[in-house]
Order: sequence, then C-alpha cells, then structure tokens
Amino acid sequence: MKVLVTGVGGQLGYDVVNELLSRGHEAVGSDLSPVSPVETSYLPLDLTDAAAVERAVLQIAPDAVIHCAAWTAVDAAEEEEHRDLVRAVNAGGTAAVASACATLGCKMLYISTDYVFHGQGETPWEPDCKDYAPLNHYGQTKLEGEQAVAALLERYFIVRIAWVFGVNGKNFVKTMLNVGRKYDTVRVVNDQIGTPTYTFDLSRLLVDMIESEEYGYYHATNEGGFISWYEFTKEIYRQAGLSTKVLPVTTEEYGLSKAARPRNSRLNKQKLREKGFSPLPDWKDALARYLAVLGESAGKE
Repeated sequence: MKVLVTGVGGQLGYDVVNELLSRGHEAVGSDLSPVSPVETSYLPLDLTDAAAVERAVLQIAPDAVIHCAAWTAVDAAEEEEHRDLVRAVNAGGTAAVASACATLGCKMLYISTDYVFHGQGETPWEPDCKDYAPLNHYGQTKLEGEQAVAALLERYFIVRIAWVFGVNGKNFVKTMLNVGRKYDTVRVVNDQIGTPTYTFDLSRLLVDMIESEEYGYYHATNEGGFISWYEFTKEIYRQAGLSTKVLPVTTEEYGLSKAARPRNSRLNKQKLREKGFSPLPDWKDALARYLAVLGESAGKE
C-alpha cells in the first residue's frame, strides 16, 4: 500500500511514517519544511495552496492519506494576524486533501481533536456525538476540517486525539521536564480532565485503521483512566526522579492562555474495541517507555 502522510515533521507524522515502513508499506511524507526527519520519499507541501495540494496528491496517487498536518499553536491561533492562516491550513488544506482523495477514490484518515467539543460537563464525549461548540479558533477550524472530509468522502476515518506527546517535537512532557529541572515548584491546572496520547502507540492504531475498511469517527488516547494536567505532571516527575513540587491550581488561577481550553477532554474509546481495534496501552506505561527513549527515566545510568 502506498500511503501519503502529511505533517511528517511533527510528532505524529514522524511515528506514522516509521510504522508504515516497519510493516512494508510505501510511505511518502510531506510537510512545509523542505527537509524530512524520516528516511522516506518526501515532498514539501504548503497546505494554504489548495490547488498545489490537490496536484501533489493526484501526482503521488496514494492508496491512502493519513492527514496529520495542522496548525496546532492554540494560543497563537487566536491572534487576529494568524486567524486566516489557521483556517487556510486546518480547513482549506484539509478540504484540498479530501477533494484529491475523492478524485482518486482512495482512503483518508484525518487527525482531529477533542477541541471540536465545548468541553463542559463530566460525561466522556462519544465519537459520533455532533454536539459541537468549539471554544477557540483552533477547535473551530479543526471542526471545519472534519466537516469537509465527511462531506467530500465516503471512505474516511476521523480520529480525535488529545494531550499528545512524542519524540519528534515539542510537547507537555518535555516542557514539564524542563521547568521541573529549573524550578523547585510548578503550578499546574487541576480542573482540565483528559488522557494523554503517546504518538508511538497511536501510530500503530492509525496504520491498523487504514489497513481496514472500518470507516467512521473514532476517539483514540492511551488507556488508564481520566486525569488532570496536575496529576499527569506529578507522574512525569515521579517517573523521571525529579523532586519538584507540583501545586494544583484552577484554570482561572493559572491565567496566561489566550485561547479558552476545554475542562472536559474525556473521550469515550469503546468504539475501537467494537470495531476490532486494539486499544492503546496504559498512559503510565506509555510515559515510562517515552521517558526511557528520551533518557529521562529515574532508573537511567
């Protein structure tokens, strides 16, 4: 199978390409940067140029596209100077990819986010729930991307994820490790609830999906229950052997963010099992493996 992976320079795209190659698939990576971090066929691709995106996908003629590329700087997306660009990438670029997939008759897997929901209450969001009300511009443009995929295609997967961490790129775990070494005490919000997602584990599921015909909406994070960012940080420091004190604060007490964040990022993943997919491992196990890769585990030499 020939698979085009957008956003290969990011955390998830990097792991997806490596997983495809490990299974013997032909992978073509794309990103805005002219250099790929993965040893595979590559082309630079600017998602704001819809016509160029369609031409490139049609030229590659993949059997499937895994669309990981997106504008993910949530706070910067709120700035007036960036809003049109964010929509061009997350909505327009996605629509261009989907349009090319429709022409080719190939599968498409679109990576979305819990931010498409309003984030209120405590009930986990169902994959097929349409109770959308994004709290910020990033979430709204990702929702528009979802809608474009569903409108243009029949053979598609829309996979919502949350709290992502991986080797290739910036993420919450790396940030907390850095501040934990710099400061004796850190303040972390305790009223935003969800579950982390390790891109190495997620990439395996995504490739399982495109090897199947089980199309539709899905939620995918690691297993292990729902936690707060505060609880996640405490476990990061425990496993990394750091003695940094972690203070729980409310979202209002923390302040700083330009974009509103969902309090309820709980995602119901039962549909994965119902459709025959293996759930991701426990998030604590995923974190341990990730820290070992980074050389940050407490038991390192």
